[in-house]
Amino acid sequence: MSFNASAFVEKLRSVVGDKGLITGDRDKHPYLTDWRENYLGTAVAVVRPASTEEVAATIKLCAAENVAVVPQGGNTGLVGGGMPHEQGREIVLSLTRMNRIVEVDTIGYTMTVEAGAVLKAIQDAAAAHDRLFPLSLAAEGSCTIGGNLSTNAGGVQVLHYGNARQLVLGLEVVTPAGEIWNGLRALKKDNTGYDLRDLYLGAEGTLGIITKAVLKLWPKPKDIVTSWIAVPSPEAAVELLSGAHAASEDNVTSCELMSRQGIEFVLKHIPGAVDPLAEKHDWYVLLEWSSTRARRDGGNQGGLAEKMEAYLGETMEKGLVLDAAIAQNEAQARAFWALRENHSEAQKREGPSIKHDISVAVSKMPSFMKDGLAAMKKALPEGRPVPFGHVGDGNMHFNCQAPVGWDKKRFLEHGEAISGAVYDIVVAYGGSISAEHGIGRLKVDELAHYRSKIELDVMRTLKRALDPQNIMNPGKIVRT
Repeated sequence: MSFNASAFVEKLRSVVGDKGLITGDRDKHPYLTDWRENYLGTAVAVVRPASTEEVAATIKLCAAENVAVVPQGGNTGLVGGGMPHEQGREIVLSLTRMNRIVEVDTIGYTMTVEAGAVLKAIQDAAAAHDRLFPLSLAAEGSCTIGGNLSTNAGGVQVLHYGNARQLVLGLEVVTPAGEIWNGLRALKKDNTGYDLRDLYLGAEGTLGIITKAVLKLWPKPKDIVTSWIAVPSPEAAVELLSGAHAASEDNVTSCELMSRQGIEFVLKHIPGAVDPLAEKHDWYVLLEWSSTRARRDGGNQGGLAEKMEAYLGETMEKGLVLDAAIAQNEAQARAFWALRENHSEAQKREGPSIKHDISVAVSKMPSFMKDGLAAMKKALPEGRPVPFGHVGDGNMHFNCQAPVGWDKKRFLEHGEAISGAVYDIVVAYGGSISAEHGIGRLKVDELAHYRSKIELDVMRTLKRALDPQNIMNPGKIVRT
């Protein structure tokens, strides 16, 4: 029996209404291409349900008609995980209309939210109740919590609070059969069988659709200090971080490492960006400490700023620090952070680049950086390495910018050689080829190459068992 797209769309309309359906090519376009413009897919329709029940009914229709479902949140992904294929029978399921903050439990330190809630809105809702939701990343103004959880997002505070997986207590999920699993339990202890929650976290929508979540909250920090530090090398950065844990009384919340090349791009392309230090240096660390203990008398006495100033003085005497600036107010702290968070946007404006979201053990980071940079330069001597990221948890965005004057086509002809050289070094160091961005469409072949047969077999077994029709985000993570 042939597929009647028009009739299928009308069935979808009966579920989600006119407000929940996008069928025109121009209106569909923003949902069919990614932020980096590496993919441009097709879809029968973009479906925007307003409730879990509408999600479930939509999935049942798709299962009956053998139509694949590509879940999408804020469409800020970097590996094509939320992109439909160029050909095929697929819908994009956008959850952005499901954006309610359902409940904030200040006594139990939890928040229940719908999957389409924007991360910044969740952060603000927590702050309004004198609480903290610590997941923080550059796209927080547009990414959604469903996408964050489906990719097990990381961000800048992982070393203190953990990835998205560690920030969730319970989930509500729609299965590939269109059934609703209500696992919205605010329990910190629950050993009743297999942990279904962890199946869906980081699965990129290939096993089911996350529709709601119970999130963990923390006390809101009352004392935050941010510093911009020039260091002589990645070795010095790691040693600086190691000592900072004790010096801050275990209050290190972020530690970011950047090279001068990335800073030059930000200063060139981002209006208002200012170099915090008078002289140029090869490497920089953005270090932030925070505590729930308020400063005495509202000043720095006995606070983290005083402790950080003393620590930076000690480490400068040891040669670990070349120069440093401590933010004197919130605006200056935001300016420091803008230098870090605008790396991706600055690279985009500079031209084509090849991205590597990798991780190795923190103690191995300096050696990896040396070997990885050498491998990248050997693969393309004219390339411009742009390493930056979360050295505090061993995650670096180990990118390569195209040589000056090269177009995307010419540059990408070297992509396989560059990525292969980098990933071989990563695996040799016992690291991961995808630390926080996921696998999506971009790294399916790399995962198949670098992961063991038993790991891949288990992944495929799970996929086939939970989604026998292969309608949930097919072609992402593993090929069945």
